[in-house]
Amino acid sequence: MKIIVTGGAGFIGSNIVDAYLERDHEVHIFDDLSTGQRVNLNAKATLHELDIADRKAAHCIEQLKPDILCHHAAQMDVRHSVADPTFDARVNILGFINLLEAAKNAGVKKVIFASSGGAVYGEQEIFPAPEDHVTRPASPYGVSKRAGELYLSYYHQAFGLPYIALRYANVYGPRQSAKGEAGVVAIFLSLLLDGKTPVINGDGRQTRDYVFVGDVVAANVAALDAPFVGEINIGTGVETDVVTIFQHLRQAIGGAIDAQHGPAKPGEQRRSVIDAHRAAEVLGWRATVPLAEGLQRTSAWYRGASGR
Repeated sequence: MKIIVTGGAGFIGSNIVDAYLERDHEVHIFDDLSTGQRVNLNAKATLHELDIADRKAAHCIEQLKPDILCHHAAQMDVRHSVADPTFDARVNILGFINLLEAAKNAGVKKVIFASSGGAVYGEQEIFPAPEDHVTRPASPYGVSKRAGELYLSYYHQAFGLPYIALRYANVYGPRQSAKGEAGVVAIFLSLLLDGKTPVINGDGRQTRDYVFVGDVVAANVAALDAPFVGEINIGTGVETDVVTIFQHLRQAIGGAIDAQHGPAKPGEQRRSVIDAHRAAEVLGWRATVPLAEGLQRTSAWYRGASGR
């Protein structure tokens, strides 16, 4: 198949590109390299250095006529979305509509969309949250991801464009950046390897559902051929608090640095965990990498990448 992966130079997108190429698909990457890294690019893929909100991106889709649009390009910084909701909407909503219009015109057979299992649900009432849980996004970023899902539903109803929206839990693993609104795993590892003291917000007992990037890649591979249309949670169904994550990482690198506790982040979600039973039913997918193993593998990658 011919596949476009937007954000294919980023953390999750580049890992997906590698997996698609390993299965002999023709892969085109759309990335403006504003946050993506050239070092993540697979030489077997074709890079189109484009802004997804630009007409050039739409024109490129209409020319390439891909079978699949796998959309991972995004403004992903929650704090930035709060500070500048207009920019967030330009990238995550208007940029996505630009691509969807082109996908419709080009006869794309399916859109795979990277959504968020934490941001779209907001404060949960059920733990873990199934896909029919009420959605109450607590940030412009979460609003934009939910809007993306709703636009997909519209394009499916109006034009017959199939889609799968993968609602990711907290993804971690090799190639995750420690800059910006990065995951706590990447931030802690970067600090520990630099011999610096990580700061845990509040008491550190806030929980998240941590899923290894390799498992997320497997979901994107399974989604290529799945006939299902709609939203699918991609997570482990297991809550892990920040203190436990830090302890795992310190053990993985063999360090003796203790974390410090800083003030709690105002409005930070206390608990977030998602139910992935639908993924098992419709994709044949389950998370297979245990947290301790995933953190070990991530730590080894960071150590190698930093030369330490």
